[in-house]
Amino acid sequence: MLEINPGLIIWTVVTFVCLAAVLGKFAWKPMLKMLGEREDKIRGALEEADRARSEAAELIKQNEKNLARAEEEYQKMIRESKVLAEKLKEEIVAKAKQQAQQELKLASEEIQRSTDAAKQKLRAEVADLAVKAAEKILEETLDDKKQKQLIDSVMNKLPKN
Repeated sequence: MLEINPGLIIWTVVTFVCLAAVLGKFAWKPMLKMLGEREDKIRGALEEADRARSEAAELIKQNEKNLARAEEEYQKMIRESKVLAEKLKEEIVAKAKQQAQQELKLASEEIQRSTDAAKQKLRAEVADLAVKAAEKILEETLDDKKQKQLIDSVMNKLPKN
């Protein structure tokens, strides 16, 4: 059945060695070179991806810091705006109070002037009535000079209020 043929074995070994030598020279070396280049390209791509990933992580950290800083500035601006608004409110209230006090003072002065004028008018009318009453009592009419002297003396005797 199975026979060993030494000639066939020798030719098979010679053919295999020749084929291995030809493949080694023309196929294996270029294939190994291409595989090495491909391996280098893949390794470079992986290193580039790692570098890009680390840069992206660094950018994310920087963006988070910038976002936190922006949030802090936003909160600071809000606090400053509240303080400024409160200050403006206090200034407006103070100005309104001051204006109200001025108007109250002016109204009080106007009332005082009106009161003084009314008192002066009332004194003049009282003086006229007193002169007329005195005329009727005395049944004589006073001339202007005597009337003025009489009024002045009556006015000086009247209380100032």
